[in-house]
Amino acid sequence: MTEPAFSIGIEEEYLLVDLDSLALAEAPESLMQACAAELEGQVSPEFLQCQIEIGTKPCSGVTDAREELKRLRSTVARCAKAHNLAPIAASCHPFGDWKQQSHTDKDRYNALSRDLGGVVRRMLICGMHVHVGLDDDPLRVDLMRQMTYFLPHLLALSTSSPYWQGDDTGLASYRLSVFDNLPRTGLPPQFESWSDYERSVQILVNLGVIEDSSKIWWDLRPSARFPTLETRIMDVQPRIEDTLTLAALNQCLLRMLWRLRVSNQRWRIYEPFLIGENRWRAQRYGVAEGLIDYGAGKIVPMPDLMNELVELLEQDAGILRCLPELENARAIAVRGNASSRQRAVAAQSAKAGGDQETQMRAVVSHLIDAFHDGL
Repeated sequence: MTEPAFSIGIEEEYLLVDLDSLALAEAPESLMQACAAELEGQVSPEFLQCQIEIGTKPCSGVTDAREELKRLRSTVARCAKAHNLAPIAASCHPFGDWKQQSHTDKDRYNALSRDLGGVVRRMLICGMHVHVGLDDDPLRVDLMRQMTYFLPHLLALSTSSPYWQGDDTGLASYRLSVFDNLPRTGLPPQFESWSDYERSVQILVNLGVIEDSSKIWWDLRPSARFPTLETRIMDVQPRIEDTLTLAALNQCLLRMLWRLRVSNQRWRIYEPFLIGENRWRAQRYGVAEGLIDYGAGKIVPMPDLMNELVELLEQDAGILRCLPELENARAIAVRGNASSRQRAVAAQSAKAGGDQETQMRAVVSHLIDAFHDGL
């Protein structure tokens, strides 16, 4: 079997904040024009006017992706600063209010607002998507069935949205609670074949419910535009290095599953009901508590899970040249992730006597600084 490219592409959504108030701010048209002039189609508005989205070009691996992300993040930050704004890469603004936001006046977003009503108005959330190149459609669906098992692991590492409208939600990823209110979200169905997937999508297309599969927003899906599998479950990362770790994990996991297939083996398929329990644990706790290892029949702490996973993927990481990025997954599981760091900043502010508003402002300042780490 010819080895797929396993190329990667990364999409990130950012929130824009005013440098003085640290509150959400709408992107002026001049900012979008300045970014578009430099980034040549790799930047676009998002559903809400306080959001901006970037996408890398297809990259052979994380080394190329790092340079792409540095260029994209640096350009957005520089153009935003000229308007007294700054981007943050967190899936929820710590104290932003969705009721005060306006959606972008474009046909696509006007249609979403019309079709999805009050549910979509609350979409003051940002995510990151990782595309991995697989140009064989039956292979995409086969690996999607197996890859679903690892989605909670990716979510647990990535959580960056503990706050919503100034309150600590008790969740590590509140973003997912908001996003799951949309239709056609959550874990992907377990399709037996590419033809089963196409047939199911075509039913909705023929009914006029959706125009194409781009309106399917599962945690993992075959991309409608590219020959890739697109992982969408992850919160966006304040720090570029953590983004690259998640990209490397996606790339290595799919290569590992392909490698098993070549050896006439496969990862065990578990019921979505069981994977959904781990999805909830990841959403609730991030890396603070473990996930269920159904093979072992016990809850395993995240540091132990990441040690096992990195060891499993070392061969693939060596070939894909992303061992350092993969190793960072161990560090995240031990030291905490983006939601852990935000809570630590808020706790430090509270210890210094800061009230709730001061604490949330401290978290936003931290997120602004984190955005520039590694640039």
